[in-house]
Amino acid sequence: MHAAGAERPMHAAGAERPMHAAGAERPMRADAQRNYAKLLSAASAAFTESGADDVSKEEIARRAGVGIGTLYRHFPTRQALLEAVYRDQAEQLRARADELLASGEPGEAFAAWLRALVAFSSTKRSLTSAMVATLGKDSEVMSTCSKLIKDSANALLTRAQQAGAVRADVNPTDLIRLVHGVSMVTEYAPGDPGQADRMLTLILDGLRPQPAG
Repeated sequence: MHAAGAERPMHAAGAERPMHAAGAERPMRADAQRNYAKLLSAASAAFTESGADDVSKEEIARRAGVGIGTLYRHFPTRQALLEAVYRDQAEQLRARADELLASGEPGEAFAAWLRALVAFSSTKRSLTSAMVATLGKDSEVMSTCSKLIKDSANALLTRAQQAGAVRADVNPTDLIRLVHGVSMVTEYAPGDPGQADRMLTLILDGLRPQPAG
């Protein structure tokens, strides 16, 4: 067994790659897809609880219920795992936005997506710090994910504004900064699990159109 944090070569023999990954060689088998999804879920939970720098690969494999060799086949390096979790969460936010745009009442859809963004931000802060240290803040993966999130915010915000559910002087950057502020406060005050929801409720109240005069 490799020690925590040990790395294998980037192109380990027999490595499986997700169908959406750059340079994917072949679609994954059904069992490999299940293991890949379990590893992403386990890594996301572990990073949220302990931070992206403080969780060993062995711990993530244990949480996912797979062997360490399976983890290395999917993610030969820690960097590959960090990027995969970051992309996966950004894509989930985009998919959630698409669902809400198709079915939700504009104001309620907007609020539901902001709550999902707050949840994402609790993991994103740890992942961002870890990736900036090695890739830089302008890396392709971070730029792509940032655009996904901003485009989703813009679509839901515009729809809610057109329905009169959100004030007209708000823009997507405002929203992302407000949520960033919530995630920062809750990170440094972890003893109050309801704080993020209360703060977001206050933000949503402030985003409603104000009565004339």
